[in-house]
Amino acid sequence: MTFPVAKKFLGGAALSLLLAASAQATELLNSSYDVSRELFTALNAPFIQQWDEQHPNDKLTIHQSHAGSSKQALAILQGLKADVVTYNQVTDVQILHDRGRLLPADWQSRLPNHSSPFYSTMAFLVRKGNPKQIHDWNDLIRSDVKLVFPNPKTSGNGRYTWLAAWGAADQANNGDRAKTTQFMTQLMKNVEVMDTGGRGATTTFVERGLGDVLISFESEVNNIRNQYAPQGYEVVVPKTDILAEFPVAWLDKNVAQKHTEAAAKAYLNYLYTPAAQQIMTKFYYRVNNPQLMQQANFPQTELFRVEDRFGSWENIMKTHFASGGELDKLLAAGRG
Repeated sequence: MTFPVAKKFLGGAALSLLLAASAQATELLNSSYDVSRELFTALNAPFIQQWDEQHPNDKLTIHQSHAGSSKQALAILQGLKADVVTYNQVTDVQILHDRGRLLPADWQSRLPNHSSPFYSTMAFLVRKGNPKQIHDWNDLIRSDVKLVFPNPKTSGNGRYTWLAAWGAADQANNGDRAKTTQFMTQLMKNVEVMDTGGRGATTTFVERGLGDVLISFESEVNNIRNQYAPQGYEVVVPKTDILAEFPVAWLDKNVAQKHTEAAAKAYLNYLYTPAAQQIMTKFYYRVNNPQLMQQANFPQTELFRVEDRFGSWENIMKTHFASGGELDKLLAAGRG
């Protein structure tokens, strides 16, 4: 009489083992820039819920890695097995092809808007009451103004700041190179601290109390203003500014090795959905959705594309940020 029961028990145990064996646990590593922690924390939760509902036998976990975007790219080239990158500059993705062959040369054509699901521009965070009366780029070169922003050598945030200032000065000076160089020389003389990344610059300005103006992404300075509301920080968006595209990509070589290609692609495509882009606007990122942009009520500014003003990123890196380039020259002039 006991044998049927035993068979039933063994059958149930075998079924449990079979179900356990068929269940998966997928883990993605998103390598991202320094000041995107809060954004992706907010984005990850609904995507994970969506994935788990659609794949009941495949539990998803998303890990984050944050630092200056160039440092993040270097870490991947040195062996960090990221599945996706969500950076703030094209060159930091491109180098993963050029030096690591981790993704194809045409990676920017695989997703809409040059693989940039959202974008930003540069803005100024000033102290309560705007005591130095900072309203535009020209105000940053006065002798009584001290600046804080990330180092362009290590941070995409810092490179966009440099190029935004240069481009705005070039436009104001009608292309007069000597006047623009003079403007940038004085700007660099006014820099009190250049941290390696955007979050470090925020800490310097907010917690250490250094500088009169923090220059960072519009998204970052607005979130700081809200986070530290009692301090009464104010945000200034200059009249002429730069279009900072935030490129994303899955790393073909890594996802093939880790068998995470489906989840990685789904994750990046999710960033283009209205639900995800609405979250982005709440963190003060701009998106290519007119309805959401109108609802978010961003300040008006004239944005210029990097490539239109400076040419290719390859040329920019050689001319401005390589050893002996414009940045090094102006830093030397400032020390002199």
